Amino acid sequence: MLMLDPNLLGTVAAVIREGSFERAAHTLHVTASAVSQRIRQIEEQLGVILIVRGAPCMATDMGMRLCRHAETVAMLEHDLRVNLPHFVLHGKATTRSTLRVVVNADSLATWLMELIAAFAAKTDTLIDIAVDDQDQTEEWLRRGQAIAAVTSQSRPVQGFRARRLGQLNYVAVASPRFVARWFENGVTADALAQAPCLVFNHKDQLQERWASSVFRRNVALSAHRIPAPHAFLEAAIRDLGWGMHPRSLIEPSLLDGQLVEMLPGRGLDVVLYWQWSAIRAPLLDSLSEHIFRAAANELDHSASSRQLK
Repeated sequence: MLMLDPNLLGTVAAVIREGSFERAAHTLHVTASAVSQRIRQIEEQLGVILIVRGAPCMATDMGMRLCRHAETVAMLEHDLRVNLPHFVLHGKATTRSTLRVVVNADSLATWLMELIAAFAAKTDTLIDIAVDDQDQTEEWLRRGQAIAAVTSQSRPVQGFRARRLGQLNYVAVASPRFVARWFENGVTADALAQAPCLVFNHKDQLQERWASSVFRRNVALSAHRIPAPHAFLEAAIRDLGWGMHPRSLIEPSLLDGQLVEMLPGRGLDVVLYWQWSAIRAPLLDSLSEHIFRAAANELDHSASSRQLK
């Protein structure tokens, strides 16, 4: 049975996280040449390519699987060091563990950051956050690219657990000037087809789903792409387009009149779930408990007829 050197596994994970041999070498406190030799050694042992060299370096499917394995091993070693600290005194301490999680941008902008900071303050673990649409984060788990995710998918990926967190309340808003220009005769399907909307990226379908839920038919929308939550909000305030925003993020702008709801009472709720590895690891369970406590306080838990299906 082939046994893989933990240093080689850790090097694969470092290159995938950092995107280059040079940055991986810096985090591992070795030379870039040593990183290259380690990657070549483990690829020769396995007989497969793990890293596609480039700018940035990209992992193959097998590379991602090994990366997830290496991060899981590091997480378990962290728990062992906490519970058996004398092992560190009499042996060589391993590198700091990294938890890679993928979340949607609106959660990161509204309720996640404070809890992540609180978790990090209690441990020496590093947090590697990837951002993707809540409808897509599940794929990161399936491909082995993350150990946990905030997702809109309730059914757990194989090898993971799932728990409902609550829901983010979205409202369709625009600036008063934008509404006066594009919706002089009211917010209709025809008017929406003409007025530019805002989308986070090509995966963002909230605006289309809201329009179809309101008018009971598909509405072809033209859109500006603004791939950052606070810039997305600024674009709405500056009359660039209408869009769906978490109410908790834009409440101040509604109160001071910079933004107005296009159709009051016709919002949309996105139910969120936490999926995390089924491996029993106190470190990951601790992060999950932080997630659950924050979600209990910050997300909506009321029954809603406006949930996205």
